[in-house]
Amino acid sequence: MKRLVILGSTGSIGTQALDVVDRSPEELSVVGLAAASQWELLVQQARRYGTRRIALVDEDAAAAAARDWDGDVLVGMEGVLRLVAESGADLVLNAIVGAAGLSPTVVALSEGIDVALANKETLVVGGELVMALSEATGARLVPVDSEHSALAQLIDSEPAGTVERLVLTASGGPFRGRTRAQLESVSVAEALNHPTWDMGGKITIDSATLMNKGLELIEAHHLFGIAYDRIDVVVHPQSVIHALVTLCDGAALAHLGNPDMRMPISYALHHPERVDMPVKPLDLTAIGTLSFEQPDVDAFPCLRLAREAAQAGGTAPCVLNAANEVAVEAFLNGQLPFMGIPAVIAETLERVPGGRVHSFHSLSDADERAQAVARELVSTGVPA
Repeated sequence: MKRLVILGSTGSIGTQALDVVDRSPEELSVVGLAAASQWELLVQQARRYGTRRIALVDEDAAAAAARDWDGDVLVGMEGVLRLVAESGADLVLNAIVGAAGLSPTVVALSEGIDVALANKETLVVGGELVMALSEATGARLVPVDSEHSALAQLIDSEPAGTVERLVLTASGGPFRGRTRAQLESVSVAEALNHPTWDMGGKITIDSATLMNKGLELIEAHHLFGIAYDRIDVVVHPQSVIHALVTLCDGAALAHLGNPDMRMPISYALHHPERVDMPVKPLDLTAIGTLSFEQPDVDAFPCLRLAREAAQAGGTAPCVLNAANEVAVEAFLNGQLPFMGIPAVIAETLERVPGGRVHSFHSLSDADERAQAVARELVSTGVPA
């Protein structure tokens, strides 16, 4: 039986992962759960799955959980890291949102624990160091993002050196086809109305700006060792083709399926095995048409900014991610217009010079400086 820790168990990925666990109770045992602040749901999950140890980042939430439950409640991000390090787990599903997910990944890999990675910021911020750590310890990173799961499955059977290009597909989000001018006044509610996927607030906004695809570009580079100029992004509104690879002989392989995150989650949790999942079978005749288009980087400059930061390397992707996290939060709180998100990111990249990544400390320092600059820009306004 595989012993599993789920970080972010009360979120979209976490709850769907527990649905996968429900269908494989003899194969997966939940030995640890963690969340930011939703203590009632977390305690309910712990009781249901017989988990005796949980962690909550929010101190007040942790105190409330400790009063309501007789299990072990760990507090703060330090508690999350302890949960991982002391769990004895075989696999950690990291579904924490944002750069906060980097440290738990590092701890898991350092302990020789495999990581099912739903936290793309881990590799955006610290890709070089994280991949080196994985190689050094032998602990595996198994992607959970639908696109990277698809790429992993496509590439797995191919001999080294045969893959020429990777293609990541994007739904286009709720604003596909709109011009830059039309995006100036969109509301938070409109931006959260994703046409295909049911996701948390931050990742839904990232999808609306196409930053999500920029972060996935960086993630794919580190996971598969493919140069940035050999990774393409194509808008595919039906979200049926999750990724595509082209090979040295001219062949192209695509991974298809109805949009349901339980498929890549199940693949990551059971890897290298496959199990039955109640996912609607793909019916191409019912879909009728699959369409594709180039992303509009004038209307959605976040994708361009992400590629530029990726190619600059060093701490630039870390700065990009930090500025994006601040800007998205400000937009969700009504402090910033939609097109203010790329404006804050671009100006932060200008003001915070990139540097070499010597250690995880250098990433932490870059993250802090970028967040400070981005918050100042939100507060005082981005220069025209």
